[in-house]
Amino acid sequence: MRIKQLLENKKISIYKLSKKSGVPYATLNDICNDKTSIEKCSAETVYKLSKALEVSMEELVSPYMEKRPRFENFKSYVCHMVKEKGDIDFIIETLESGDVRSYFDKNWYIESMYLLGMLDYVSRKNNVPLCEEYNDIRRCKLEKPVYPSGVTAVSEAIQKEEILKEAFDNAIPEFKRFNIIENEVLNVI
Repeated sequence: MRIKQLLENKKISIYKLSKKSGVPYATLNDICNDKTSIEKCSAETVYKLSKALEVSMEELVSPYMEKRPRFENFKSYVCHMVKEKGDIDFIIETLESGDVRSYFDKNWYIESMYLLGMLDYVSRKNNVPLCEEYNDIRRCKLEKPVYPSGVTAVSEAIQKEEILKEAFDNAIPEFKRFNIIENEVLNVI
């Protein structure tokens, strides 16, 4: 669990943790807002924080050590997962895993929104009611549209913005709400 989540669970502020641990407020604020990487902090800082939060040093650092996949690889993984498991099993397993919330809490917004977009799209196709647990994430949106790399490459190669506009206009609504432009997600090889 990341520091920000630990603080929320323990109902203490960054300021209180700073006082309790002896770690400067500015350092803690930067860590909580992903401006400073905890794995680059001194062992003493990590020790002070883990002691103040009553978790081991390993528990404190491990959520930050997870490697984030390239977004195109993540999309491919999700599309193949739907194909392999089938729509209903994908819905069930995704809801049971809690990955949508987990990615969001790690600030992996694009992955969280993509997975939720796929969940909502597959749910609509199968007349399955949406899980209301993610309504807060459904209200979020990426700042700029994210296009499939192939669409971007073609648009740049032939110097035609119309390619992007057409992709945007024809995007699947469940993805488009997040500013993720997808036109075909279930036709994977």
